Amino acid sequence: MAKLYFYYASMNAGKSTTLLQADFNYRERGMATMVWTAKLDTRSEGLVRSRIGLESEAHHYTTDTDLESAVLAAHNASPLDCVLIDEAQFLTEEQAWQCAALADKHGIPVLCYGLRTDFLGALFPGSAVLLGIADALVELKAVCHCGRKATMNMRVSADGTAVTEGEQTEIGGNDRYVALCRKHFSAALEG
Repeated sequence: MAKLYFYYASMNAGKSTTLLQADFNYRERGMATMVWTAKLDTRSEGLVRSRIGLESEAHHYTTDTDLESAVLAAHNASPLDCVLIDEAQFLTEEQAWQCAALADKHGIPVLCYGLRTDFLGALFPGSAVLLGIADALVELKAVCHCGRKATMNMRVSADGTAVTEGEQTEIGGNDRYVALCRKHFSAALEG
């Protein structure tokens, strides 16, 4: 029976690396996969890239993409064994449910990878739905500078101070975000 998985973590926990390893494992065994990532992240240029240098070609989705239809069209042309979605926090509620339908109605396992919360500790819409409906939840670990598990994503300014307001989504890497434990995240927000 196919399942919907949600692998979640803070920044720098290896979400994309884990996705690419899963994709490699499927393909090494002669199985067909389909990889997706959010078009919102313009740094990807049609690829899923990890910070350690691994990458794979990927389809882009936007908030208007009907993932269920797009995956089924590919599946009908050449059967898929797995769908892998990077940056799953950017899925809409409807798209998260489409991922569930791919597993439940069509027997295609779907592995989603994304952030749980934004720079203020609020759930992303896609993550909120996936946390509620996924068959399996897997937390990947990152480490705070104090050595504790990092669960939060701090947006920082150019001088390294905490940013406490702004749009939920601002694309960036280590130059804009720092993974912290809740204690240090809260302390930085309080200033």
